[in-house]
Amino acid sequence: MPQFQQQDIIEIAHGASLLRVAPQAGGRLLSWHIDGQSAIYWPDDANWAEPARVRGGNPLLFPFLGRHRVDGEIGRWRSADGTVRNVPMHGFARDLPFAAQPDADGHGVRLTLTDSEATRVGYPFGFRFEATYRLVDAHTLDVVLTTTNTGTQTQPSLPYYAGHHFYFTLPHEQRAGTTLELPRTQRRHQLPDGTISAPEAGAQRYTLDEARIHDRFHCLDGTPDTPVRVIAPGLNRTITIDLRRPGSVPWYAVTTWTERPESDFYCVEPWLGLPDAIHNGLGLRWLAPGATEEAALRITVGALR
Repeated sequence: MPQFQQQDIIEIAHGASLLRVAPQAGGRLLSWHIDGQSAIYWPDDANWAEPARVRGGNPLLFPFLGRHRVDGEIGRWRSADGTVRNVPMHGFARDLPFAAQPDADGHGVRLTLTDSEATRVGYPFGFRFEATYRLVDAHTLDVVLTTTNTGTQTQPSLPYYAGHHFYFTLPHEQRAGTTLELPRTQRRHQLPDGTISAPEAGAQRYTLDEARIHDRFHCLDGTPDTPVRVIAPGLNRTITIDLRRPGSVPWYAVTTWTERPESDFYCVEPWLGLPDAIHNGLGLRWLAPGATEEAALRITVGALR
């Protein structure tokens, strides 16, 4: 296997496009380079002792995303029968090794996580969670999350709300000149007590230095009529995220976040639900035994015209 930062990885290539993936580290997409230029950020000083905590790549969020809590304690959830269990913030998938199956032509990879005795302690369901990355061409990446309830017909439906956490490369001094374009949305955020704010009308255009979009959920108003687009003149780059892929379940929201004023990345994160959906129901999905759902998107990185 190729080595990257002294770790075994998988490389996926198509023309001038290169993806690096670490199956053993939460199935993490580490980086995406096009013509040698970084599109998805990964730090040079990544701490591989705790890869799930590294700010970069695309952590896979499953079975829940964001913060859920019981009696004020983050990382706990209560089932309908009143049982309280532990599932960490953003779920456990990003902490676990995935099996990997590269495509025969070298343009894609399928990453698979299944339930185990360890996962069933906090999440008592049989599941198969898969992420596929496939380079359509040198500038286009298809990403599909597939969730299957592998339980028997006598077992309950599986609750979940998965998502992505894409760290797109953006020098911090370019935020004011970089634009985010969205379809119709309602803007919300999580309050200190864990509840979700009332919706307010979202704009269809922001710059990435605006405080009003930091750690905000842009809830989609029905089927998006346009893609999500990041326009970065300083990089001569546009990033288009198409959430209207055939056969996909509907995406619930797009979250925008970055860590610090000096962070050279900005996160644009398609989510199937909102934080604490296991309790508040906002985007919570139920999957019957034997059923499968796909959540698909396409990312295209191009030059400004």
